[in-house]
Amino acid sequence: MRPRLCVIGAGTFGEMHLRAGLQLTREGVAELVGFADTNPELVRLREEQYGVTGYPDLTTMLDACRPDAVTIATPDFLHRDLAVACLERGIHVLTEKPMDTSVAGCEEMIAAADAAGCLLQVDFMKRKDPYHLDLERRVRTGQVGQVLYGYAWFEDKIEVPTKWLSSWAAKSDPAWFLGVHLFDLVAWTIRGRAVQVSATGAKVKLPTLGIDTYDSIQTRVVYDTGASFTFDLAWHFPAGGEALVHQGIKLVGSDGWMTVDSQDRGARGCVAGPTAVGVGSDQGQEAARMFTPNLGLFQADDDPSGGQWFRGYAIDSIAEFGRNVNFLANGGTLAALNGRYPSGADGLEATKVAVAVHDSLDTGGQVISLG
Repeated sequence: MRPRLCVIGAGTFGEMHLRAGLQLTREGVAELVGFADTNPELVRLREEQYGVTGYPDLTTMLDACRPDAVTIATPDFLHRDLAVACLERGIHVLTEKPMDTSVAGCEEMIAAADAAGCLLQVDFMKRKDPYHLDLERRVRTGQVGQVLYGYAWFEDKIEVPTKWLSSWAAKSDPAWFLGVHLFDLVAWTIRGRAVQVSATGAKVKLPTLGIDTYDSIQTRVVYDTGASFTFDLAWHFPAGGEALVHQGIKLVGSDGWMTVDSQDRGARGCVAGPTAVGVGSDQGQEAARMFTPNLGLFQADDDPSGGQWFRGYAIDSIAEFGRNVNFLANGGTLAALNGRYPSGADGLEATKVAVAVHDSLDTGGQVISLG
């Protein structure tokens, strides 16, 4: 049996969910049957691009499509209500990070999933990055000894809050949009739970552009394993930068260390034309400029039939949900999947850290203890 799949939210990253859904359909794992978005122009555009029927709201889509599973790619503060509405109908849910922007919201989502016996998964795509998979394996097998400390950085160009998220950036900040990725990545890698959090932040650039939120946030997290990590998070980097994202992680243990440069990845250059993968006939129309491609995130390969195949860890993390739902639809159990995917419990832990970050910011950098 192929489970029926729908996507909620067809914006910048919702498009990645549609691509993943089409890939699952081509592979026979699931069947993408519809999507919903409140923007009618965007609905028409995505219908034309991907040949999937769009709907103006959640209820209309659910009634028309009767999906077995949904993926949610809406603004952060909408995740909870959408997820709970689907879970209460017995529909499996994958939600973008953060799972919710409150601890209570995460707990409500978990309770709804438990009551319905449904899968609740969070799209922490950083776990699917092959470099991070290698890092986790080396830690798990003792190659660095006991993890003592580390630091991680995730910094976006200013176009993310000013263009990508212009309508709701003021309701977010670097800790919510970027930090939760790293909070989960570190906890998963070292198998640790955060017990203390402190943070400082700066509001300088974005408020002058009418976006009342933090440009940058720096936080320190102590884990129950004894390890401590610092996180540098920002989304105000100049538009002229060579990469949309500057990111990486370093981990130091008692017997070794590892650094993952998630920006350069062994590829760097100065070329003419658009720097996106597969630039086609437009190559050479722009002046040469620096760029650092992240070929592992997403690529689209042409198919002889005229379609495209999608790959990369941005696709893999969503496809994992599709495979899990297929497993359940064909007699598998939630118990058998336990520990094999980013769960609601994992999403809750990342949100607890992000909430503590803001509690610390509100109290002038005080240390916040987590129960």
